[in-house]
Amino acid sequence: MTKKILAVLAHPDDETFGLGGTIAYYNQKGYETYYVCATRGEVGAADEEYMQGFKDTAEMRTDELMRAAKILGLKEVHFLGYRDSGMPNTEPNQHPNAQVNHPIEEVAGKVVKYIRQIKPDVVITFDPIGGYKHPDHIHIHKATTFAFANADNPTFYPEAGEPFKPKALYYQVFPKTILKVAVRLLPLFGKDPTKFGRNEDINLKELVEVDFPIHARLNINSVTQIKRHASEQHASQGGKQMRRGIQGLVMKLFGEHEDFMQAYPPVDGNFKRKKDLFERI
Repeated sequence: MTKKILAVLAHPDDETFGLGGTIAYYNQKGYETYYVCATRGEVGAADEEYMQGFKDTAEMRTDELMRAAKILGLKEVHFLGYRDSGMPNTEPNQHPNAQVNHPIEEVAGKVVKYIRQIKPDVVITFDPIGGYKHPDHIHIHKATTFAFANADNPTFYPEAGEPFKPKALYYQVFPKTILKVAVRLLPLFGKDPTKFGRNEDINLKELVEVDFPIHARLNINSVTQIKRHASEQHASQGGKQMRRGIQGLVMKLFGEHEDFMQAYPPVDGNFKRKKDLFERI
């Protein structure tokens, strides 16, 4: 039986910037990979040149996602229908359809439908702080964790399908060693590490203080060019620069890999780091 992976994240580009190597790697191994995206990235800033031919940001970013998905080898892409909430204390937070304005259990009910429909062996979502504390990332992390825990509960959204329990749940984590190096390097290039990213709304110094264990480290050297090509499809969000400049330098220093914390099955103190998400599950 073909092995399956389901990634549940928040925006178009999350599937590539964070997990592109993992998706491409397992696609090359013949596994089926799926993506459930909570929003269409309505709030993502984009230069006017990228908006040509599109009615709005959501349509443009959806197009970027579908092009990247084809390159990565995603079998299916599904949307939950929520709106991008934006960063904390911004106007988009107030939109009635903003993802963060919907109850965790409601979102989990939508996620569990895809878990039961696709029947993945492995489910992947963000870590508890959503990588860089984006409200939507944290929200979908909570909803996916809740959905995973109740996927085999026949009383939880019974209309969403027959109960099913995946074998493993992983949280994607960004290695703090790389963050620490970036915090030191950025000032040398005239950059402020507390105002990182396209919108300067990511505080790397703050993120360095939060650490999660790395239970699985996947070597993605064999699919680096595929991830790069997929990243370039998200040009409106800086995808063409993702593997260049300071970030590219840091990646070259530490090698190409994607890291994960194993949330289920539970991990004990004698856990040995894995090189494959399907190992020992």
